[in-house]
Amino acid sequence: MPPHEQPHYSSARKYSLLILFCLAQFLDTFNISALFSAIPTLQHSLNLSLAESTWLISAFNLTFASFLLVSGRISDVYNPKHAFIGGIFSLGMISLGAGFTEEKIPLIILRALCGIAGSMTIPSALSLIVTLFPEPLEQARAIGAFGGCGAVGNVLGLVIGGIFVEFASWHWVFWFVTVVGAPIALICIFLIPPPPRRPDLDALSPSVRFKTLDLVGVSILTAALVLFIFAVTSGSTVGWPTAEVLVPLFVAVLLFVAFFVYETRIPTERAAVPPHTWFYPNFSVLFGAALLPFFWWTTISTIFVTLWQTVYGRSAISSAIHIIPSSVTAFLISFTGPLSHRVSPKYLILLGQLLLITASILLAYADAENKYWSMIFPAFILGSAGAQLTFTHTNVAIFRTTPPSIAGTVGALFNGALQLGSAVGIAAVASIQSSVGAKHPPDSYAGRRAAYWFVVAAVAIEATAVVVFYRVKAERKEGVEELSAKEGPEELGLGSAKDSVTVSVWGKDEKAKRGTPNKEATEDSRNAST
Repeated sequence: MPPHEQPHYSSARKYSLLILFCLAQFLDTFNISALFSAIPTLQHSLNLSLAESTWLISAFNLTFASFLLVSGRISDVYNPKHAFIGGIFSLGMISLGAGFTEEKIPLIILRALCGIAGSMTIPSALSLIVTLFPEPLEQARAIGAFGGCGAVGNVLGLVIGGIFVEFASWHWVFWFVTVVGAPIALICIFLIPPPPRRPDLDALSPSVRFKTLDLVGVSILTAALVLFIFAVTSGSTVGWPTAEVLVPLFVAVLLFVAFFVYETRIPTERAAVPPHTWFYPNFSVLFGAALLPFFWWTTISTIFVTLWQTVYGRSAISSAIHIIPSSVTAFLISFTGPLSHRVSPKYLILLGQLLLITASILLAYADAENKYWSMIFPAFILGSAGAQLTFTHTNVAIFRTTPPSIAGTVGALFNGALQLGSAVGIAAVASIQSSVGAKHPPDSYAGRRAAYWFVVAAVAIEATAVVVFYRVKAERKEGVEELSAKEGPEELGLGSAKDSVTVSVWGKDEKAKRGTPNKEATEDSRNAST
């Protein structure tokens, strides 16, 4: 196939694959939320302490977030098809073993391994979506649906987990992942097409291609993330002013600095996260906005499931059902992706953040069981709409501002921000709730109210950053095609060339002389700017 021709796939094949990718996204978020409903039963069955039960959740979060960048680099440098199939199959098999485990330490270890397997699926799925749906409007719809299924899994997991705990056993929370994940891997072996030709990578020898994985940089960043998430997670259970928290936190900060220094000292095409990545139009502020959605959903799930079961005496399934409106709303809002072609993502993200602030204020005053319909229900609707608007349009905008050739790395960074926001945010919320609640009776709502005011402050700070730093003009005038045509391959991490540039434009390979792009590339750039 000539390099300038875009591969054509049938609609049935593309949308069948999108459904499978969405199911994989659903499983990754299900893996976290379903355990919230099962935690009380697991504590009793396995004799888990509060800290140990926290690590059942955190072990998955920690490894998932930490290994996303490795997965993203593998998807960009090698074959995203292999990364996706290997990840989803491993997730199913490890979950099968977790379902048969009756000891707490092996179960925590298997949860950590599930996080690694899960991290292989998301960047590779996003990379495949960008390839399968190169047309911008269609791509926005696909990415929106993909993100919506993550939101659904985040909330619907509570319901499914509650059903399993109520009518079967906690083991089915893990076996469900196997039942869904294994067939996905099998089908994708035959359904995912081979990746488009990448002249910039195909010309590299195996040893040079291996070096582009940047294992040193990835290892430094992975270690920093592991220690950072470990510190903030431990802070909510053992207390912040302790050596167990402060030492790993201090080392993590040093490793973050070391990572960014190291990335500036190596050739750009070999860097895991080239420094220029943060300077794509609006990339940094979009990364910051991505910290919020999972943070909000995890906060409401943690606070209300615990409140309803331990204080109000509701069953696991009853608590989960009361959160269903949040899931339904998120799924419906996920289809607003194409709106970003009529309205700037900046204003859609700001609307989402405004809804999050409103919902969090309502929840701060939802201090009685009889306030579900007057306070909690509208807050769930508004908050989930806001979180999903933020999620969807941050997701669409961040891929619009970066070249498709680094879609795996961008997907890893975006999803890493989601997980990092969830892990750090929930640790802060738990710490605030615990410290304030200690000064009041056990059934007091004071700690939870303080936690929601913290959420209001966090969202307000991020909204201010979007207002100040998000540049609509840059978004309109510097689309990914134009930016790719302007920059050489060294800047884009695509290898080197003396007098020609090979860039990927929405799934197409285009060649342009430096400073004198050909007519076809110029037309694409003008269309993108328009």
